[in-house]
Amino acid sequence: MRIAPSALATIATVTLTQAASAQVPPAIAAPGESAVVTLHAEGAQVYECKAGADGKPLWSFREPIATLLLDGKTVGRHYAGPNWEHVDGSAVVGKAVANVAGKTPSDIPWLKLEVTAHRGSGLLSGVTTVQRINTQGGVHSGACDQAGALYSAPYAADYVFLKKGS
Repeated sequence: MRIAPSALATIATVTLTQAASAQVPPAIAAPGESAVVTLHAEGAQVYECKAGADGKPLWSFREPIATLLLDGKTVGRHYAGPNWEHVDGSAVVGKAVANVAGKTPSDIPWLKLEVTAHRGSGLLSGVTTVQRINTQGGVHSGACDQAGALYSAPYAADYVFLKKGS
């Protein structure tokens, strides 16, 4: 029996999406929503040296900068807002509503983000929730010397884009 490559891609995507969803902690779960796509991100969490509450300079999160990948191919970008843009012209903006700690202290938290705005038409058009899971790296903290200095902490994560219903 031969299976068409497109069928294999669909099976792989569904399997990966189900595997990713099965690992999501209850605090960031999205009951009643189904995965549209899971995209892998490679990039940096950018930190800026700013005065803390005590007036001493410390690293403060500024923005993410990442490439979104599907099967190793670039399909979009992720940046401040937070925004996710797909190559088909569709985009979403999110707002964090829940989080759980990353697997190690050097991993940024896993997040549940509510979509607050849509742009364009395409794959991300019906997305209502985004989950950031499987994070690796991205944490940078502590004192810094020069206000305005920037630091890019490399990170990777999977972003699960969900819609209401099935």
